Amino acid sequence: MMRAAIGTSDYHVGGETFINRHIGLLFGGDTVVVCGRFNGDDPYGKPVFERRARMGVADMAALPFWTLWNRVRHATSRLPFGQGKRDLATFLRREQVDVILSEFGTQALALAPLANELKIPIFTYYRGTDASKALRARRIQVAYRRMMPRLAGVFSVSQFLLDNLAQHGIRHDNAHVIPSGVDVRRFVPGEKTPLSCLAVGRFVEKKAPLTTLRSFAKATAGTVARLDFIGDGPLLNPARALAMELGVADRVTFHGAQPHDFVRERLQRTQVFLQHSVTAADGNTEGLPTAIQEAMACGCVTVSTRHAGIPEAVDDGLTGYLVAEHDADGFTEAIRKVMTAVITPEMSQRARHTAETRFDNDVLLHKLEAQIRATLGH
Repeated sequence: MMRAAIGTSDYHVGGETFINRHIGLLFGGDTVVVCGRFNGDDPYGKPVFERRARMGVADMAALPFWTLWNRVRHATSRLPFGQGKRDLATFLRREQVDVILSEFGTQALALAPLANELKIPIFTYYRGTDASKALRARRIQVAYRRMMPRLAGVFSVSQFLLDNLAQHGIRHDNAHVIPSGVDVRRFVPGEKTPLSCLAVGRFVEKKAPLTTLRSFAKATAGTVARLDFIGDGPLLNPARALAMELGVADRVTFHGAQPHDFVRERLQRTQVFLQHSVTAADGNTEGLPTAIQEAMACGCVTVSTRHAGIPEAVDDGLTGYLVAEHDADGFTEAIRKVMTAVITPEMSQRARHTAETRFDNDVLLHKLEAQIRATLGH
């Protein structure tokens, strides 16, 4: 057996299905949680350590020194120190942790030095922002480079992210691509509603929901095609206003944020999944969107962009259509094509087969465990 500490920023976050799956199931569920912030919700009944708990007087007094020291030595001030560091070390020893899996590279920055001191092997998992937007800060690049020798291994949801890190001189000899995956036993095709489209995700620049809406309106003019949006965010109200302006408010439904089961039920009945992902102005990108993997498992034909790890999942012309980022005309044409193509059922079947063979999260979880064990010689 092996006991793992899962390092994450906030716990518990319902939408972070990939992290929650590791907390609940990695090494048979023999896990504890080390988080930056704990919101009090612990559905898995795990021992939890909150790194950013209120500091004592002594640590507050020492904060300026340790902030400067850690920035000079590690190029980051994220590291615990003083009583907080001692408490975390006590927690890891008491819980008899054998290995640490830090979700997101930025979280590994805080844990790697202490893990080395305690001789606990530590791995990290890059998922998107941590290997894109975060790299805009030179100090993060330096911190990552200094951290790499401290890690036993690196995982990423896509080759794109590993390549992005490598472009900044950040490499690890023991690096592996393991997508987050999808539960292909729960996400299965249902009876499809004709001319149905779905978009899932935050209403933020990276998801380009306004481009999706405009292209849908243009591609399906004169039809009864419908588009459902699931998610919220700063661009939600502008999207609602745009739907009115485009005259498609009667064919577009904005559901807001919804539970995962609601998303699953919609995907099962949807023909076409739309996601016009782009690189945001601040450099933020996707890794390999879980929503696309879930859509494929449900037999949806995906219309998306050649962005980040998406081409590693969607085979253009076989399981969906891909266009360049910000190519609104191309996106429009792709939607029109998939809505009228007689091969759509075949594409749907291929999408499902791809999910079963490449994105089964049970298989991927075992692959992750096997790689950790192989690295540690277990």
